[in-house]
Amino acid sequence: MSSRKPQYLAELLDKGHHQLLTLGLKGIEKESLRINQKGFIAQTPHPQSLGAALTHPHITTDYSEALLELITPPFADIKDTLLFLHNIHQFVADNLDDELLLAASMPCGINGDTSIPIAKYGRSNIGQMKHIYRQGLAWRYGRTMQSIAGVHFNYSVSEALWPVLMEIENKSGNLQDYISESYFGLIRNFLHQGWLILYLFGASPAICKSFFKSRPQLIEHFEEFDQYTLFHPYATSLRMSDIGYKSTNQASLDIDYNSLHGYVESLGKAITTPYPEYEKIGVEVDGEYRQLNSNILQIENEFYSIIRPKQIAKSCEKPTHALRERGVRYIEVRSLDLDLFNPIGIDESRSHFLEAFLLTCLFQDSPPIQTEQQKYNDKNQLAVANQGRKPNLVLHKGDQKISLQDWANEILEAMQPICTALDQGNELKPYSQSLVEQKKLVATADRTPSARILASMEKQQQPFAPYALDISEQHRQFFKNQRLSPELTEELNKQAEQSFITQKNIEAFDYNSFPNFLKSYFSQDQSLDC
Repeated sequence: MSSRKPQYLAELLDKGHHQLLTLGLKGIEKESLRINQKGFIAQTPHPQSLGAALTHPHITTDYSEALLELITPPFADIKDTLLFLHNIHQFVADNLDDELLLAASMPCGINGDTSIPIAKYGRSNIGQMKHIYRQGLAWRYGRTMQSIAGVHFNYSVSEALWPVLMEIENKSGNLQDYISESYFGLIRNFLHQGWLILYLFGASPAICKSFFKSRPQLIEHFEEFDQYTLFHPYATSLRMSDIGYKSTNQASLDIDYNSLHGYVESLGKAITTPYPEYEKIGVEVDGEYRQLNSNILQIENEFYSIIRPKQIAKSCEKPTHALRERGVRYIEVRSLDLDLFNPIGIDESRSHFLEAFLLTCLFQDSPPIQTEQQKYNDKNQLAVANQGRKPNLVLHKGDQKISLQDWANEILEAMQPICTALDQGNELKPYSQSLVEQKKLVATADRTPSARILASMEKQQQPFAPYALDISEQHRQFFKNQRLSPELTEELNKQAEQSFITQKNIEAFDYNSFPNFLKSYFSQDQSLDC
């Protein structure tokens, strides 16, 4: 196979366009579980002072009523993104009263599925749909895995870069088609190499026994850290293992990442294909909805991929419809655990690395992924999630075997040209510095977050729950010792108030019956008005 893409990067830089690489937009979605001061999942409703979860642009909930999700706009400078995240985090902390946010990705203070309240979004059709979708997840997978928290890193290449790249590659045709094709090339390379994110940043090597109260049969697959905690000695990210978001229920899905058309078609097929086990659950039983439908996937978001192509959807528009109509706008990386050692769950160095990694994936050749290759990709992801720090761990690179360290070093070495280009004009060289930091983690697994967490628990002789609670309290104190400006506090209060007004307007003009709304939503060939 000829190696063309790296040549395009060299030509781009030779023509003096390195600045265009730095203008990509970065946004963050950060989940956190609300807990009480004893460490148990909050049973209280989403705080009124934070606004309406349905309509607030930056503060919402994910699966559970207790699982907050903080959303930043995209910025070209990651410092602006992280500052925005810090400010809304501060606002949330100021309005939680006696509760705090769990610093860890994996929950501890839960007592079986019934202790996890499902998020509610009001009586509008779209609000009901969001709630029933989550009810469906509970019936299909149980609620426990839906209480897991993580960080999503959203990235879009600068719009000004695409025409330049298209010209360098000597491509003709529609620009948006070229953009979508290029993003899918990036995605395929990320699927192939993204296990590295789990090794470097995985921060969920241990888990409370209480996590398995509703699935006790899984306990036997783990070792005991102590009488309250289970773990794998070399685990990096149990969140991304088959007990978390790599659900075995979706193992048979064969999603096509080789083109936008193939992706939309294969995902659409999963949304419209009945699944016998889910048919047994029923859709509407005794007048109550258990799920949106009984198909393999209720909606697109049920497919738990480590990376997604995204387009900004219009009101009530299906994600696949948005992609089909307007192509790929950005990509969403979903494999990041919360950073326990940072109050907002992610830092600047990690963000720099992710941006450079994604651009490196863009400028690498990306042959089509066959079913067998995707199976290798999935096996590598699970191997690293469960035992990524195991000495001499071997992964599948195509049909060849290679040690994790050797492959990691190859990937990091390939990132240097991108890091150098992104650093140009910045004497601190933050991208290259981040690359150096990650090379140290590959050389010494004990430096990784997952290893540091286990070592700290062992040193302090703490089970995972009190360890995570102590760090969560430290983060609460961090925000308690700071204050937002009065102007910013007033602005965020107004956003919260406006979100309730917006929700009431949606509910007031929601004339369609819910069954008709669902029918229209799933059969749409255009966005709904809602």
